[in-house]
Amino acid sequence: MTDQNEQLSSRDKVLLAAMQLIGENPGAKLSVRAVAARAGVSTGSLRFHFPTQRALQDEVLTRLYDLVVPEERIHDRDVPARDRLVDCLRQVLAPAGVGAGAREAHRTVHEQFIASEPTEQVREAYFALEREGRRRVEYWLTVLTQEGALAPGDTSRRAKFLLTVLNGLALERALPADGSILQSENDTLYMAVDAILNPGTS
Repeated sequence: MTDQNEQLSSRDKVLLAAMQLIGENPGAKLSVRAVAARAGVSTGSLRFHFPTQRALQDEVLTRLYDLVVPEERIHDRDVPARDRLVDCLRQVLAPAGVGAGAREAHRTVHEQFIASEPTEQVREAYFALEREGRRRVEYWLTVLTQEGALAPGDTSRRAKFLLTVLNGLALERALPADGSILQSENDTLYMAVDAILNPGTS
């Protein structure tokens, strides 16, 4: 532990340790003992803050998403709703990188979740990641609905559509490309957002 880590509360030490473990192995289930050992706290202390593994995992993933895409962005009404939603989606893609970085990210995903039959532990880890990603997109859509920029509708279905587009774009970042990947990606994101905000107009 560094001096800086020593100044953290036991709860924050647990969250930092859990985020490090997920970063090292996205398919791993967060073991209470492993997280407590990495954090330098007792399992009892960890359980005090996070009574279940699900509670710990969900909080860690929420924190990770907050680092990637702060929720405040969707509330900035000085920016058109269309641009805000595209910006939020673009930031989800940003950590994957482009080219070599994207290929490495996909190699990790393939090894963790695709290469072999997933164990129950791997399935749980994937579903936790998917659940938090879906929750975040649904939140953005709910905000836009409440402010009147998006007509009421099936938020879950809309979020699933946008996440499917993001998955495709993330894969394209790892594939050979002719021309500007980011320009093509930007066009696709706007087409997807327009399909949500203005259904039936294209």
